[in-house]
Amino acid sequence: MESVIDREAVVAPMNYLGPMDDMPYFYAQRHDLDHLNLEQHRVAISNARPYARHLSVCRDGFQLVDHPTGVDDWFDDAQIAERYVPAVRALIARLTGAELVCVTPGVVRRFGERGTRAEFVNSQPARFVHVDYSRASFNQFAAQHLRDHPDRDRLLGGRYAAYNIWRVITPPPQDVPLAVCAAASVAEADRVTAEARVDPVGQPEFRFGSSIFRHSDHHRWHYFRDMQPDEALVFKAFDSDPQALQGCPHVAFDDPTCPSGACPRGSVEIRAFAYWGSPE
Repeated sequence: MESVIDREAVVAPMNYLGPMDDMPYFYAQRHDLDHLNLEQHRVAISNARPYARHLSVCRDGFQLVDHPTGVDDWFDDAQIAERYVPAVRALIARLTGAELVCVTPGVVRRFGERGTRAEFVNSQPARFVHVDYSRASFNQFAAQHLRDHPDRDRLLGGRYAAYNIWRVITPPPQDVPLAVCAAASVAEADRVTAEARVDPVGQPEFRFGSSIFRHSDHHRWHYFRDMQPDEALVFKAFDSDPQALQGCPHVAFDDPTCPSGACPRGSVEIRAFAYWGSPE
């Protein structure tokens, strides 16, 4: 597999967190207010398509799946709620064998810088290596999803994990693909707790813990070249079991092999929590 990986890799700049004496924070909209010391590193990113069938979200932390949804308008919130959310719930249950899957409300729509849509909050690709939660916010969101569930205590008393489900809504080639870092190549010491600040215009600001990462030569990066809208990239964010495989850092990058004039990448991302529950 090494020769396949080497032949299919691209090299691109990627932003990691540099030294900081206080907590980093960043905004969904007002990036001029971000408090981040970013360092750029050139990294090799392997095209995982040649070995995609060997990957498993449970074993490797990420997986590409065929996933038609029946959604024909990704800007129609009713279709998202009625078609996409149930499809994602079923997908995560099938991949993980979880007893219960809760899909986080709302879908995040993002567009390459040449196709930015200002009407959507957090619509630009994330350009630094991160995981969407901190350990504390992961546990908080897991509990919030079960706030009114009659079996809440038993479900929270067992194992639970969070997943991202990412897909393109524009045809290939993608100028700004998403890269994921193999979870097993990441050490806990690489993680730095940060604060995400969601700042929609005319609405209250919402803050929660996030994770940003320091650079390591041990990190192994992958992407799937020429993704199709009927495919989904599923990757793990966190696991409540400290001995289990944790999540995959991820970041958007400029693919140097993408021809000029390609359609600006559009994507949707939604998040889900899976619960296995403790024995009765």
